[in-house]
Amino acid sequence: MYQILICDDEPDIVSALRIYLTAEGYKTLEAKNGEEALSILKNQEVHLIIMDIMMPKMDGITATAKLRELSNIPVILLTAKSEDTDKVLGLNIGADDYVTKPFNPVELIARVKAQLRRYMSFGGAVKENNILEYQGIRIDDNAKTVFVTNDEVNLTPTEYEILKLLMQNPGKVFSSQQIYNKVWNDSVPGAESTVAVHIRHLREKIEINPADPRFVKVVWGQGYKM
Repeated sequence: MYQILICDDEPDIVSALRIYLTAEGYKTLEAKNGEEALSILKNQEVHLIIMDIMMPKMDGITATAKLRELSNIPVILLTAKSEDTDKVLGLNIGADDYVTKPFNPVELIARVKAQLRRYMSFGGAVKENNILEYQGIRIDDNAKTVFVTNDEVNLTPTEYEILKLLMQNPGKVFSSQQIYNKVWNDSVPGAESTVAVHIRHLREKIEINPADPRFVKVVWGQGYKM
């Protein structure tokens, strides 16, 4: 599960960000200024920082510059409309993106997801051996365990292999025949119905509302994707 550090001295903004991020399955940490943020980073595993620019003790620009001496984790700056110069400066010293306050929660979450995808895809993070994580789902392939928002779920071996395949390739669409080929190591006519049954059972175990799935999506006429 990804852990995001929220760094802002305005309690209302911190509270709102916490609600939006936890709803998406992320864990959050909180800091009131750049000094606190840097201190937390020394003792906690953090995958992304949302950092306000204007803060007491140490502002977001200074904190980002110091952070870049230590780590390449993504930084999204929170800026006011009047801080155009600071936006450019922030990007120049190593911030990855910025969102202008007041922000749209949907836009912010989209930017968070994009930065995390990029960070993980290009090897910026140190990935644990045989651990897969996706928006609150965690697979330990050594222990063959699956956790959804920290609750263990019991999958059959087939359900487990389908989930692992999809989590290893987030966003990629697999046809039913491709899933059958990879999970069953076979190719047969009528694989669609067999795969559909296992997908339905998998959703019943990992989705809050299997009728409106959040994780395993169907792409009509093409297949399934995470």
